[in-house]
Amino acid sequence: MADVPMDINQVSLLARLPLTEEEAQRFAGQFSRLFEFIADLQRLDVSAVHATAQVIPLHNAFREDEIRPSLDREVALENAPDSEGGYFKTPRILD
Repeated sequence: MADVPMDINQVSLLARLPLTEEEAQRFAGQFSRLFEFIADLQRLDVSAVHATAQVIPLHNAFREDEIRPSLDREVALENAPDSEGGYFKTPRILD
């Protein structure tokens, strides 16, 4: 793959994807077109576009908050593999 652009070899190495010579050549063309498209985007004047601009309207899909009784602590702890002092007990992961 000596004549394949380094970008393809590097990407395939980082992605741990072994590529055949034919695949590398095909992806080289695709990457080239992708990089050209990115370069076109970089030339656009976006100075008037606000950083938080959305191209589609956003709608809140969440329900309204309402107060309701929560699960009783003892009932919740009945399903715990281990508990101590009214809390879930988990194995220590840090020394």
